Amino acid sequence: MAIIGNLLQRGIRLRASIRQEYSNPYDLQEETLHKLIIKARNSAFGKEYQFLKMLELFKLGKPDEALDLFQEYVPIVDYNGMFSSWWHRSLAGERSVCWPGKVKYFALSSGTSEAASKHIPVTRSMMRSIQRAGVRQMLALSNYPLPAKLYEKSMLMLGGSTSLNKQGTYFEGDLSGITTGQLPFWLQFYAKPGNRIARNKDWDRKLDEMVLKAKDWDIGYLLGVPAWVQILMEKVIAHYNLEHIHDIWPNLEVYVHGGVSFDPYRESFNRLLGRPITYIETYLASEGFIAYQVRPGTSGMRLILNNGIFFEFIPFNDENFDAEGQLIGQPKALMIHEVEEGKEYALIMSTCAGAWRYIIGDVVKFVNLSESEIVITGRTKHFLSLCGEHLSVDNMQKALQLTAHELHITIREWTVMGVPFEGLFAHQWYLACDEEVDSDRIRQRLDEHLCCLNDDYAVERKAALKEVIINILPTTTFYDFMRKRGKIGGQSKFPRVLKKQIAADWVEFLQGR
Repeated sequence: MAIIGNLLQRGIRLRASIRQEYSNPYDLQEETLHKLIIKARNSAFGKEYQFLKMLELFKLGKPDEALDLFQEYVPIVDYNGMFSSWWHRSLAGERSVCWPGKVKYFALSSGTSEAASKHIPVTRSMMRSIQRAGVRQMLALSNYPLPAKLYEKSMLMLGGSTSLNKQGTYFEGDLSGITTGQLPFWLQFYAKPGNRIARNKDWDRKLDEMVLKAKDWDIGYLLGVPAWVQILMEKVIAHYNLEHIHDIWPNLEVYVHGGVSFDPYRESFNRLLGRPITYIETYLASEGFIAYQVRPGTSGMRLILNNGIFFEFIPFNDENFDAEGQLIGQPKALMIHEVEEGKEYALIMSTCAGAWRYIIGDVVKFVNLSESEIVITGRTKHFLSLCGEHLSVDNMQKALQLTAHELHITIREWTVMGVPFEGLFAHQWYLACDEEVDSDRIRQRLDEHLCCLNDDYAVERKAALKEVIINILPTTTFYDFMRKRGKIGGQSKFPRVLKKQIAADWVEFLQGR
């Protein structure tokens, strides 16, 4: 009998019910910003932007005026603006630049938008914030109909290497590698693949080692980016000549995923299972743990509003962003109580890692305001609008999913780029499919679905957007390109919209094959 599991489950339910106590989202966010400003008041950034003035207003019981002053004084910036003005000083070893103390760790982002990786500071405060959010997500499991014995099983975490690169005064690596190396001692007993394998920097070798150890593990949870988790399961099944993954991990119940939409992987995932499992989405970026799914049967993830991150939201439209996804000027940013359900917003964050009014690059949509639940609809730079078609990643993903379902095919990876065509424009798609397919049929159905999903696209297909071009490639082509760019494994994922240098690199790569 799963005695330990029952005890854990009862304890989790008790604590989870306490945490569900009602709090006003705006109040939580106001308190969060107040704490952030108090903590960073004596940093170089806090002095530059007069945080003490804001604290005086908080002290006088005028939080709304303090928030207005914060938005007036502190500019909205992207990564380049934050790094060139401030974070490069932390990288050079300077103390208390944007947050008190010295930054010892920098997360290398997955770099889907640009060729070079970004250095995102990870402070001790941010590590604690991520750990707290991870515990909260574990507490949310009590909302799901899961067996008590699950709480005794191991979790397999597919992340970056915990062997970080020492660069003078700091360490750098994937955020997953940094945080996995800082796991609480009580969790390390349950976490796989263990320190030795987790330290391996060779991703292919790491996968092979996990395959060999798979028979010794009793896995209840899987965590990781869908593409790499699927590859691991396929390798395990092939190595042990299994029918499905439950033949070797009979207690597998939960897969926690994030980083990219899970929809393209769902059908192929299900074929690797012996029975249905619970899928839970999480929103963990290099800049912090933002949201996670707390309720079964819903698509939204609940924003974490009282854990060291203050959120703002800029309406994602032509007034605020140009055709390349760049911010136009300094538009008005909304707070949590000012957003509307069903509308898209670019996400702005101020965090306990010293990011201030930082535009993270993601576009979100609120699907349930009362629960502060969002879905990610794309990236500010990952959309196509060559001639006014305003095609979002969310539109593309849904159209591809419908097409694949209708034609009974699996599209595991994909990307698209805008190209000149006969004096006007075309969309050139690259789809990863390892089956015999009719590319003309895919083109027809994909185009029709996009016309139904997006009125602007439908209009432009009769005008300047003259053609839709489909290229079918083996799945390995996508992974080989990522390997060539040094973006294999961990949190790495393939960019959905190719622009500028990365588009040129992709074309050159394909021509060389």
